[in-house]
Amino acid sequence: MPKVGLYNINGEEVGEIELSDEVFGAEVRSDILHQVVTMHLANKRQGNASTKTRAEVSGGGRKPWRQKGTGRARHGSIRSPIWTGGGITFGPKPRDYGFKLPKKVKRLALKSALSAKVEDKELIVLDKLEMEKPKTKDFVNILKNLKIDKKALVVLADKDENVIKSTRNMPGVMTVSVNILNVYDILNHDNLILTKDAVKKIEEVYA
Repeated sequence: MPKVGLYNINGEEVGEIELSDEVFGAEVRSDILHQVVTMHLANKRQGNASTKTRAEVSGGGRKPWRQKGTGRARHGSIRSPIWTGGGITFGPKPRDYGFKLPKKVKRLALKSALSAKVEDKELIVLDKLEMEKPKTKDFVNILKNLKIDKKALVVLADKDENVIKSTRNMPGVMTVSVNILNVYDILNHDNLILTKDAVKKIEEVYA
């Protein structure tokens, strides 16, 4: 079982915590991680790009000049794709880029992402994270105590408005609860900060 240090908000190590081998000590599958991140980004795409075909461009109902006798190429409409201002051939239309992966694949990817953070020593577990009132300056001091100066993902067992409001103005810092934790957010941040309660909840769900 992997073991990591348990810290308080002052940056002091107050003990050790044993992590579930099944969740935090799994094999890191980069191929699975790639699939799930690709799915996450594809599902976020709006797919609103749209161009008009020759049938949708306004104008062009009249034949621009007679068929024969002018010495010019024959044309039936000024909205042909070969004309400036004409329709677009095979242009993008609104579409859904999203796709789904099996639940087992997504669970395996989350375990791989968490295990990768443990391997890279980018996981920090706090005994608790409570704030009396929302204050960004206080949370900045917590990160300084933990010697974190890069992007950080803070994972709470349950939604805590004081912590969320304290971090939402901080660039590179994101706070989520366990029920919306995803692979992309874990990999997109350099450090992963979990509370002790969040660790227990993750292990209950994924072990």
